[in-house]
Amino acid sequence: MPSLLCLHRVSRGSWFVDWMGCRSLARISVKHDKHLAVALVGCLLFCCPKQKNVCWSKMLECGMLERDRQTLKRRSAVLCKQLVVDEMLIQSLQADDILTESMAESIMAEQTSQKRSWRLLLLLPKRGPRAFSSFCGALRDTEQQHLCDLLTQSPEKDGRETHVERFVDCSLPLSTQEVVAAKRARTHESMEFSLDADSPITTPVLPCTSDFYHSHCQQSYRMNSSSRGFGLVISNVTFDPCAAPDLDPRKGGEVDDEVLRKVFTELDYVVTVHRDLTAQDMRTCIENFCRQPNHRNVDSCVVCLLSHGVEGAIYGTDGQLLQLDWVFEAFDNAHCPLLQNKPKMFFIQACRGDEMDCGVEQIDGPVRTSSPSCEQRDAGREGQGDADSRQRGDMGRPRIKLPQRSDMICGFASLKGQRICTAAMRNTKRGSWFIQELNRALRLHARDTHLADILVQVNGRIKEREGYAPGTPHHRCKEMSEFTSSLCKDLYLFPKYQPQY
Repeated sequence: MPSLLCLHRVSRGSWFVDWMGCRSLARISVKHDKHLAVALVGCLLFCCPKQKNVCWSKMLECGMLERDRQTLKRRSAVLCKQLVVDEMLIQSLQADDILTESMAESIMAEQTSQKRSWRLLLLLPKRGPRAFSSFCGALRDTEQQHLCDLLTQSPEKDGRETHVERFVDCSLPLSTQEVVAAKRARTHESMEFSLDADSPITTPVLPCTSDFYHSHCQQSYRMNSSSRGFGLVISNVTFDPCAAPDLDPRKGGEVDDEVLRKVFTELDYVVTVHRDLTAQDMRTCIENFCRQPNHRNVDSCVVCLLSHGVEGAIYGTDGQLLQLDWVFEAFDNAHCPLLQNKPKMFFIQACRGDEMDCGVEQIDGPVRTSSPSCEQRDAGREGQGDADSRQRGDMGRPRIKLPQRSDMICGFASLKGQRICTAAMRNTKRGSWFIQELNRALRLHARDTHLADILVQVNGRIKEREGYAPGTPHHRCKEMSEFTSSLCKDLYLFPKYQPQY
């Protein structure tokens, strides 16, 4: 294996030499004197005459191009607000040798999305001439094309098609990128309701305002931890053809789990995605998630389960069932005490039966009135409860007891007994109807709408949709989502707002 000597400038007046041998990497820092660094390379070559392969890495101009540096600076405010810095983006930059492992760890150690973005933007200009193009590539790989467009548009020709030159140092032993055409940059206003026909909505989660937070935080669940909580996504896409021959691959399922990862990361959750687990592996994964000691320091959690299913259960890749009641029990007040009195959100993308909803024709006429409310029926109970509590208060203060299960809300993609038809209701490019609409509603309305109302909006949009598969039984079929709730307060996510104390 050939060895490589590289001399790089990491900042003004600071250089380092990389000596990559067959077994080790020696990194030698040389500050303030480029000539000393060059001399050191010569010494290494003299001492090790077999090291013939020398990469000078454009010693005089190894920093980020000034044009690219100014672009990052000019767009830093937008990037800090909209950029999603998650493990996939960081891994992409590591794979391209832009970030070291210690840099990646320092970025991900930041507690909020904006702080992670800011630390990354501070590091990039110091990471060489390829850092800008690699960053743009990472944005494309993580479906943040609108930010890539924002960075690559020409400042002189704002809003018009232009070709952007990519600096590629051919002397470096790294992959190159071709010159690409930049698209029109999306403005914040035009992005708000954009919906690409071939991909999920990518509008950044709209931020909560300080005024809204302070006017609603008292009557809602506490939601100001940084991060907001932990998220778990389990997505079964491919099933064992021997153990589960009747379970077809869920084409488009990989789109759903990526959509959920991105939207909840933007909502400031630390999200972990697991794909293609057996029923037992799902149980183990959920048990480990429930036992995380860090639940003590956050205000909520999110669990998303995506698979084939039946009423009350979902399939593992081995064709075995995981009972949803067991999942909810794992998070109840007895089994998960660190999440007591904290909201626990569940989203289930799975069938719940064998019946396909073919829909019915709407009958013309006035809209039916809603059923009578329960306000009068329950009017006397509240006063009685207050009297009972006052009476207990006179007798002392016993330890507060909680019901076995509370503070949960669960959105289901289908009604009990309903089958979701793969061909009709899961698009291979945009994912399932339910996850599409949930993603859209969270991005556009989480800033000022509590979660129960968001799920009502999701129901309304699902109700309007029809399957399109002419010549098949799925043509014009319907789907109806629903949710159940034992929440005791309004659940606002207060996205991108961190109160200052």
